Amino acid sequence: MDLGLKDRVYVVTGATRGLGNAAARELVADGAKVVVTGRDEKTVAEAAAALGPDAVGVAADNADPRVAERLIAAAREHFGGFHGVLVSVGGPPPGFVADTTDEQWQAAFESVFLGAVRLARTAATELDEGGVIGFVLSGSVHEPIPGLTISNGLRPGLAGFAKSLADELGPRGIRVVGLLPGRIDTDRVRELDALSADPQATRTAAESRIPLRRYGAPQEFGRAAAFLLSPAASYLTGIMLPVDGGVRHGF
Repeated sequence: MDLGLKDRVYVVTGATRGLGNAAARELVADGAKVVVTGRDEKTVAEAAAALGPDAVGVAADNADPRVAERLIAAAREHFGGFHGVLVSVGGPPPGFVADTTDEQWQAAFESVFLGAVRLARTAATELDEGGVIGFVLSGSVHEPIPGLTISNGLRPGLAGFAKSLADELGPRGIRVVGLLPGRIDTDRVRELDALSADPQATRTAAESRIPLRRYGAPQEFGRAAAFLLSPAASYLTGIMLPVDGGVRHGF
């Protein structure tokens, strides 16, 4: 199936590695052009180079209030258009309620929550009919994940924001979608597993609770993201798509 991605232009934040990078890779593979971001200039340049001539890298911190305008301007300057954004950021630091400080909450709120809101709000003013705004969230939108207190606090709020935005932008023909990754085999998930006394046992136990009995591959997440962002998903908006191997048992 042709997803209709050829020559469409997307901004993908947090795309130097992990889920953002997987999404950017699949978008480019299907003919899209992407502006990829990350905080470190060298790492961003390397990630863009690895994606090929249909990608350009911009060093950016989502917490910077001026970032949204700069990224959309880069999309128009380099590729002559702007059709959508996928907001992906690194997860907040792990920890239980008693372990997390006000400073950690504030930093995560600025980057994970408010940064995403700013990007989406600015994109909404710049997109035409057929545009799309996507958020990489987490299964914690529906069920808290032990040891990820800050993420558990922020991700559900972003999902609520995304749903509100979908209602507001729908009459203009602009879609808003969310992806809820489960245990995808990224550096971040391996780092979280490594916090336990026995990382392999932790992984084996987690896999036993997944109906497909394995962690997802990054490219599997990337394909789901590319589809949701594409014109092929033109009648899907306001949805939160679990990409979790069947872990979520609710409808």
